[in-house]
Amino acid sequence: MNNPSGEKKIKLIFGSHAHVPYGAGVEEFENIYKNLLKPFISNLYKYPRIQASVHYSGVLLHWIERSYPEIFMLIEDMVSRKQIEMLGGGFYEPILPIIGLQDKIGQIELLTTYLRKQFGKRPQGCWIPDFAWEQNLVSPLAACGMGYTFLSESQFALAGGKEDPCICEDQGKIITVFPVWTSLENEMANKNISAALLAYSSKFPEKKELIISVFPCKLNFESTKASDITWNHFLEELSLCENYVETTTPGKLYKNINGLQKLYIPDSFEAQVAPRRFIAINQESARIYSKMVFINLLIHQLKGDKSRKQSAREEIWKSQSGALFSSNWFQVKNNQLLRGAACSALLNAEKLIRDKGKFTSQLVSYDINLDNIDEWLFHDAKINFYVQSLGGGIFELDHLPNAWNYLNTINNRLAYADRLLPADTKIENIDNEKIPGARFCFREYYELQGLDKNKKILRLALNPLAAAKPALAFGSVSIKKIFSQKKDSVITSYSLINNGEKPEKFQFAPMIDLAFKSESKTRFFSCKTGGTDSPISDFSMRNIDGLKIHDIENEVQITLTANRPINGRISPVFLSDGKKNSSFQAYCIMPIFHVTLKPAESRDIEFVLKFTH
Repeated sequence: MNNPSGEKKIKLIFGSHAHVPYGAGVEEFENIYKNLLKPFISNLYKYPRIQASVHYSGVLLHWIERSYPEIFMLIEDMVSRKQIEMLGGGFYEPILPIIGLQDKIGQIELLTTYLRKQFGKRPQGCWIPDFAWEQNLVSPLAACGMGYTFLSESQFALAGGKEDPCICEDQGKIITVFPVWTSLENEMANKNISAALLAYSSKFPEKKELIISVFPCKLNFESTKASDITWNHFLEELSLCENYVETTTPGKLYKNINGLQKLYIPDSFEAQVAPRRFIAINQESARIYSKMVFINLLIHQLKGDKSRKQSAREEIWKSQSGALFSSNWFQVKNNQLLRGAACSALLNAEKLIRDKGKFTSQLVSYDINLDNIDEWLFHDAKINFYVQSLGGGIFELDHLPNAWNYLNTINNRLAYADRLLPADTKIENIDNEKIPGARFCFREYYELQGLDKNKKILRLALNPLAAAKPALAFGSVSIKKIFSQKKDSVITSYSLINNGEKPEKFQFAPMIDLAFKSESKTRFFSCKTGGTDSPISDFSMRNIDGLKIHDIENEVQITLTANRPINGRISPVFLSDGKKNSSFQAYCIMPIFHVTLKPAESRDIEFVLKFTH
């Protein structure tokens, strides 16, 4: 094809980017592979004159290496013949601004080492997930040997930059940044490639040479066949433009481009919500982030044994997937697989940094939620549980042998979230979140009454409501609550006290959320003293001495007992997207006790939650 643009030459940095988060199901890997990665790689191989820049996260590349070695070999071949330039970045595709400096460098070096070992060449540049940018990223990127990266054209516009590559500086370190023409990617997805490129080229008549970067992942992504045909058509069209379009790689360009403008690019991102703000408003992501910070602190305190510290850090990196910190609200809440995988990685890191000898149980106060309020952390050899003052309940419950957090739930739900319900509340309605005349104590703050770190005992109290508000339900009732720990067991003791001048009659109905990997692989049994266990099929607890839960997926048995016969319900917790889709999150166990208290009278109730592996 003749050059319709005269002497002007377009240098096209053309590439592909794909990632699947750590912890995702096999079907998600297969979907990305069959509909995006395979069609692109197999068709590009047929056009050796077309050069491309490719970024696939370490998680995805490792999976391809094991699952589809034939495609991996094609990539190796194209790298060796210098048709493909592999881009580096964080191995687990983290949102770089929100992780610590050591984690930034560690994740980038992990992917760099993997690419060097597999493809024989160290990457010269990197990909920024979600284009989540802060100027101080320049220093760690440069320290890792990254000479260039990419940001979107809209970020360049925020900086007042032109359409050309620029340089960014921080602490004397410099990196080249190429603008990705996302608007051109949209044009390429909908019209002739040549027409789209020429239309953009015509906007810059003064330029004799134009550098354009595109990663057109928005081509047909409906089926393997359609994607294969579309990519073949795209590359065929591109090959016919070689008279005025030269495909190249950023590694060939960035050292030889002179006179680049120096820009300060403001903190910016392509996600719907800024990552730091996303953590502030999303409870599920905030809990993973705060636990990540806490485990990093424990690693820093570990003396010696560099190998153990490094192994623990590598587990932390698995919890830093950008999908957990830069997605829409529903995706993070809905995807329990990703949250569960992140929690498990953090618990594996915690196990690695513990003393290899006999573990000494601990009770410490620490602001693990990063909310400027101390929480109380119970640590034992096999069980961790963390208690917060808001609601006076357990917000994290870890079974360390399986590295599983049984409170990996949604909406800040707790174990032992207390409620005082009207005496006439029907048992089938106790899972209603809007019961008239109820007092939802889990929305109130419990005060610290005593902390015995030696005996591992925590005492909290929910005081009666102010006399100025007598209309509030059961305002004269106070709750004293004691948490303690014995081997493989969590003990929660209550004293319900009537501080008023009139009798109080109500139902005490704490909620105990437990998250499981699988709804279908969780079994419930009722226990009777001196009798046999009976399967529970209707989620009802009727005058039982205890509840046994078989977590088949984790091979764990959980037993809940009380010092009084238990009635109540078990309710599965689902999250709906407001359409027709919903996902299982947890089971909520709701024992219920009828309580009548005269003035100054109290009632004691104790629960034991025991884990057997």
